[in-house]
Amino acid sequence: MANHKSALKRIRQTETKRLNNRYYAKTTRNAIKKFRSETNKEEAAKLYPEVASMIDKLAKRNVIHKNKASNLKSKLALQINRL
Repeated sequence: MANHKSALKRIRQTETKRLNNRYYAKTTRNAIKKFRSETNKEEAAKLYPEVASMIDKLAKRNVIHKNKASNLKSKLALQINRL
C-alpha cells in the first residue's frame, strides 16, 4: 500500500477517472451497436452526428486513440452509404 499522502490521493483520483472512462466508453459502444443495427437510412443519418460526437469526446479524453476514433467514424459513415 502507498505510504505517501500524494500517492493515496493519486490512487483515489485514478479510480474515479477509470470508472468515468469505463462509463463513457460503454455508453458509446452501446450507441454504436444501436447505430449498426439500424436498417433505415434516415434514422441512421439522424443518429450519426450523436454517435460521432461521442466518439470524438472519447478521443479528446484519451480513452481511445484519435486514429481509432477516425476509423470508427469512417466505418459508420460507410454503413450509412450502404443502406
